[in-house]
Amino acid sequence: METKIFQVEELKEAAGLLRQGELVAFPTETVYGLGADALLPEAVKKVFAVKGRPSDNPLIVHIADFSMTEKFVENYHPLTEKIVEAFWPGPLTLIFPIKKGSLSPVVTGGLSTAAFRMPDNKKTLTLIEETGDPLVGPSANTSGKPSPTTASHVYHDLKGKIAGILDDGATQIGVESTVLDLSGEVPTILRPGAVTKEQLEETLGIEVPLDKHLVKESETPKAPGMKYKHYSPDTSVLMVKPNDWAKAIAWAVAENKSYGLLATPEIAEQYPSTTRFVFENDSIEAATRGLFSGLRALDEGQSVDLIFAEVFPEDHLGLAYMNRLKKAAAQKYFEA
Repeated sequence: METKIFQVEELKEAAGLLRQGELVAFPTETVYGLGADALLPEAVKKVFAVKGRPSDNPLIVHIADFSMTEKFVENYHPLTEKIVEAFWPGPLTLIFPIKKGSLSPVVTGGLSTAAFRMPDNKKTLTLIEETGDPLVGPSANTSGKPSPTTASHVYHDLKGKIAGILDDGATQIGVESTVLDLSGEVPTILRPGAVTKEQLEETLGIEVPLDKHLVKESETPKAPGMKYKHYSPDTSVLMVKPNDWAKAIAWAVAENKSYGLLATPEIAEQYPSTTRFVFENDSIEAATRGLFSGLRALDEGQSVDLIFAEVFPEDHLGLAYMNRLKKAAAQKYFEA
């Protein structure tokens, strides 16, 4: 299969392929999604096959307008309107109880809930409107690997496996959406993202807990990223605390291990001769935007034994960054 790169003037062609049950990757503000018509179960099955994704890992349904949820949602949490007004379109996924039979169990993982998101990307919102149905859209990569933040990342992983990719350059945020469970009484964060715990609590005026329980082998996760290995390059990743950089590099040299740095300019400029991927600036926003690109660049473009990655405080956007980095590093820090 030839994988075509679609430009904005070719949206109708891309939508036509989706209606025919083909797969087309699309851009969002977070990462690129692997699109299939959410109402065509056979097309959705292709998503799992192409990615190598476990079948009990539910998919997020992408919509162009809040009214598109009404066909599926059984009842809305009382705070839904306030949340949607504040954060949609944007990097926030909401989980609702759904009407029985309204979505295929292929989409929901067999659960009585489903996840919905309105991405903040005009091209993709238009693509959904042109298709006429919501689109599932897990990250458009090989399952378990760093998520794609450019069309070229998607092409690298899925060339010849999908019909096309709608190109809109690099994503602005760089990590997947926050997932907020609204199927129970208390809104609960299942996956941190760019809509932070602090922002949600300020908007809603209540405490919003973060679900940290480990999903058991026998459980179906309510949201992506809760159960299976994620974001991992083939190269081993070690997280490095602020005072451990010199020790980590000295250890790698002593062990005759080649290494690359994934770090801010402040850290990278201290080791100018080192193989490295440097974030645009020292902010957590730049680090989050560059995390997956950096992991891919050091893994695919360089021959290194180890990737040393910079850590950030686990609050605000840093919670989302560290959530992904910890999984990429299999929770391993360099131990001095």
